[in-house]
Amino acid sequence: MTKNVKTDDELHKEKMQKQKDKVDAHIAASNIERGVAILMTGNGKGKTSSAFGMVFRALGYGQKVGIVQFIKGAQESGEVNFIQAHCPDAEIYQMGTGFTWNTQDKAADIDASERTWKVAERMLSDESFDLVVLDELTYMIGYKYLDRAKIVDAIAKRPREQSVVVTGRGGGRELREVMDTVSDVKNIKHAYKAGIKARKGVDC
Repeated sequence: MTKNVKTDDELHKEKMQKQKDKVDAHIAASNIERGVAILMTGNGKGKTSSAFGMVFRALGYGQKVGIVQFIKGAQESGEVNFIQAHCPDAEIYQMGTGFTWNTQDKAADIDASERTWKVAERMLSDESFDLVVLDELTYMIGYKYLDRAKIVDAIAKRPREQSVVVTGRGGGRELREVMDTVSDVKNIKHAYKAGIKARKGVDC
């Protein structure tokens, strides 16, 4: 009696079919239609870049996007340059003070962060925004410039169809709990530590 031995192609096809069945089952089970809250945190490079990737994805579908940048804005940004020149459906507000170790003025930083948060709060309560990005918001929480509970509440109570992306290291347990997706970007290796300068089009 000859044993029926499957070929590599047959085995591969069976393996891929099982994987497809599993993916299809997960997709079928995901039937809740609403906006999502995403936290991009961790010590690695790419948190803001990931958020802007979602911005361009949303704009590609003709959606309205709001971007609020805490800390950043004092330096040029390729993403912001492009959006301001080509994307009228995106509203951008930058705190524009730079990093707190540059300003060295706590009172001024708190005042600037509170003004900036008012813009973010307006966007989070406006159902016309499909996506709101709050870039580097976690630092304002960590430095205690903004009230954590107020931020968490605003994210939780935003319009049902609106998605929000928060970036920055840390943020605390309460912020993570209100999020649907939390990604921890790890730093394995960074060119900066080898003395390589930040490069336009890659780092800024």
